[in-house]
Amino acid sequence: MHKVIELITELLGVESLLAATLSRPQDKRNPVTRVHIRPIELQGQLHYQFAYYEAEKVKHRNLTKAESREELVYLLSKDYRQALLCSPEADYQLLINPGGKAKILKRPPSKKDVNLSHNRSKNYIIPNNQPCPFLARLGVMNQQGQVLPSRMNKFKQINRFLEMVEDVIEFLPQERKIRVLDFGCGKSYLTFALYHYLYERKGLDVEIIGLDLKEDMVRHCNQVAQDLQWTPRLGFWVGDVRDYQRTEQVDMVVSLHACDTATDVALAKAVAWQSQVILSVPCCQHELFDKIENPLMRPLTKHGILKERLASLVTDALRASALEIAGYNVQVLEFIATEHTPKNLLIRAVRSQNRGSSQQLKEEYRNFRDAWSLKDPFIETLFGDLLR
Repeated sequence: MHKVIELITELLGVESLLAATLSRPQDKRNPVTRVHIRPIELQGQLHYQFAYYEAEKVKHRNLTKAESREELVYLLSKDYRQALLCSPEADYQLLINPGGKAKILKRPPSKKDVNLSHNRSKNYIIPNNQPCPFLARLGVMNQQGQVLPSRMNKFKQINRFLEMVEDVIEFLPQERKIRVLDFGCGKSYLTFALYHYLYERKGLDVEIIGLDLKEDMVRHCNQVAQDLQWTPRLGFWVGDVRDYQRTEQVDMVVSLHACDTATDVALAKAVAWQSQVILSVPCCQHELFDKIENPLMRPLTKHGILKERLASLVTDALRASALEIAGYNVQVLEFIATEHTPKNLLIRAVRSQNRGSSQQLKEEYRNFRDAWSLKDPFIETLFGDLLR
């Protein structure tokens, strides 16, 4: 049974078990004649559904990976003499004699993929079922190109981000090196995806710098970049967005989930650099919660959870207006579906050559700000006279 346990552990560990069927009960009095297992997605997490067939009834249990390993090992050790485990690489037939000795027969695969939640119908910029070295290195795909079921949400997020980049790529310079800054890059899935898309897919001359406060994270990302042979075009530095200074032209500023007013700092720096493209996903917006007030909106503001959401929307509206005053065409878009994260708005701004009436935009900004009784929101301390 040792090899059977190793096989089960391996298939579940790399999330490549597409289906399994257990049959031939060791005890003929066992009412459950067979057990069928399949992967499913529950609240964005990989689980396995065990279906126990008993006469005309079927009982279902949804288990985590760890629980599934324990259940499979127990069933094959105690209850069943035969099993078929299917993966994208091969089918494995297990034959277990009454003494517990197991034989494993390996055959060509009968299944190539499994649909967990209708994720395969969409045509992604980075396709599923095609090897992509950086996604494999980051643990989103296996080496054969299949997205790990538990990483499907991240895979969709990466592709959604690239769709938003694809829409603005024409505004980036084509005749010289494109310089990109990513503030608060974290684990840098999207930073690596951006480099892959701009340099490897589009063939653009690009330099990308990711900035983050966590030294261990920066060290890890630099190691991954070296492993992929993407240095020195892609590099990661330890630092705070508030302290970062740069003299060269910056063409794209990315700020994904920068906490609270750090988003405002990133936007202000992007404007000061006259960045052609700005992509920002705000996060943890606390500044206006205690400041926002409108007597007519009392039914809304007296409830904490509603006021919190309102404060976030007002904050992002002020940011979008500020960028318009600074000469940008601005869109506020859904980044990823709300069931994955409530932080799902992306502010996309492209520097405009044909600016509208700055005075009219300023008046619109001030009227909106004053309607919520806001005094000196933080973004005004950064944008200065531009908003006054």
